[in-house]
Amino acid sequence: MLHATPAQYLHRRDPLPDAATSFVHADELRTAFAMAMSQMYKNEVPLYGDLVRIVHDVNQAALSANSTNGSDLQASSSITPDSPERLSLERHGAIRLGLPTELRTVRRIFAVLGMYPVGYYDLSVAGLPMHATCFRPITSKSLARNPFRIFTTLLRPELVKSEDGARDLALQLLSRRKLFTTELLSILDTVEQQQQGHLHADQAEVFIREALRTFSWASGVAASTVDEYARLRAEHPVLADIACFRTAHINHLTPRTLNIDAAQDAMVAEGMAVKERIEGPPRRRCPILLRQTSFLALDEPVHFLCDPSEGNAVTGERSLVKGSHCARFGEIEERGAAVTAAGRRLYDELLAKATAASNDGRTYDEVMADTFRDRYPDDLRELCRQQLIYCRYRCTGKQPTKMSPNFATLLGPDPTPAGLEEVMAKYQEAVICWAHRLVDDGVLVAEPITYEDFLPFSAAGIFQSNLQKGSSAASGPTAHPPPSVAPGGAQGSLEGALGCVITDPDILYAQAQKDSLLACLLELGLTRTGV
Repeated sequence: MLHATPAQYLHRRDPLPDAATSFVHADELRTAFAMAMSQMYKNEVPLYGDLVRIVHDVNQAALSANSTNGSDLQASSSITPDSPERLSLERHGAIRLGLPTELRTVRRIFAVLGMYPVGYYDLSVAGLPMHATCFRPITSKSLARNPFRIFTTLLRPELVKSEDGARDLALQLLSRRKLFTTELLSILDTVEQQQQGHLHADQAEVFIREALRTFSWASGVAASTVDEYARLRAEHPVLADIACFRTAHINHLTPRTLNIDAAQDAMVAEGMAVKERIEGPPRRRCPILLRQTSFLALDEPVHFLCDPSEGNAVTGERSLVKGSHCARFGEIEERGAAVTAAGRRLYDELLAKATAASNDGRTYDEVMADTFRDRYPDDLRELCRQQLIYCRYRCTGKQPTKMSPNFATLLGPDPTPAGLEEVMAKYQEAVICWAHRLVDDGVLVAEPITYEDFLPFSAAGIFQSNLQKGSSAASGPTAHPPPSVAPGGAQGSLEGALGCVITDPDILYAQAQKDSLLACLLELGLTRTGV
């Protein structure tokens, strides 16, 4: 059952001089869509509603503790959302697509919501015949309003080395399904012709309703027979999940928690079947990247089509047979600081080392903690000083006593804002080093920029935990973490399916850091002589 979007979340914006109606801002449309999807998933998977409640309680406790020990919070550099409103709204979801044409249309849907493909993820090295990108907002302002993300995978049929025709069967099933309603496609055509690609408020209600049909469970009615489902599941569980259903059903939604360890304990206390371990970096005072866990996928009833020969010869209708499918789950995440290229190289190196090490009687978590303890700094200032994380800078109100001599020389005798930006572009290292001196002097505050993306190794770990057993391809973690960007033409293939270039997330983090520092230097009056 689909639920209409609450009207209060669709405010009218940007009135046109010659129109009686106005457009809905993409940020507000994204919030309304995310809330409607969350409500839909609560109805389809009631245990997800319990998960949201647990995370809310854990977050309230964390925020209460933070308000009591504010100075300790700053010292530990815990990553908190831009606002309590963002925390309550924050979600990410995941969908699995089968055909490039499906991905192209999904890109159009998410563009209306102000979400664009960021980052390339190769999941094939973990035994999953897929690659992925993340659709999300790309500006700091939009992320602060609502950072809703959809991790979107696309089947790579060339990686399905089938001897019994499973790959061809999957493609046949995918070619027959109609994933998008005619009304949705019509709205997409219309919105792309309208000013700035926005929807009118009345169109927005219809758009959300029709888009949600694409990602709903569709009453659990499959598009395949039981035998077809069994053949694809035997080849790879994820192949059956992608090809045997009429919709690209959302397979999980993920609220953000401020204390994933406490949330995991609460899930266990309520009797949920949860993953054995939390994916991602070890627990730290200064969290980095992303930690994830989930309750395990539920076995849900499904009605499969009977063989065509068993249908009604007069009407052509096919009867249904009861079965089940296990793929949808509930996930939680704890987000830390976005790491620089140097920070990511160090993380990947230590992850590979920990993964390859024998446990020597210790748990994997203990090995991870020991591996990271001495190599990856767990102090905010040290992380900033070694340029392992991206930071957002803000002024404290204190003026610098003097300008760095080298920086003054670079600016010249009569600096301008444009000149300052040019110097920052050419001499990033020198500017960042001087900014850290300003932080030490109490002139600036450096706050970690939240990591908005995903880790392929962690994503694979979550997927593998929630695939049905019995497939050798889903038998456990790989020996080494996959690269951030796959070699060769795999990323180009995904970009070809999308019809656009995938944005490198590092570019976005670096720009956010640069913009904040530039604003601070201008506020400090560094384009005036005598500073």
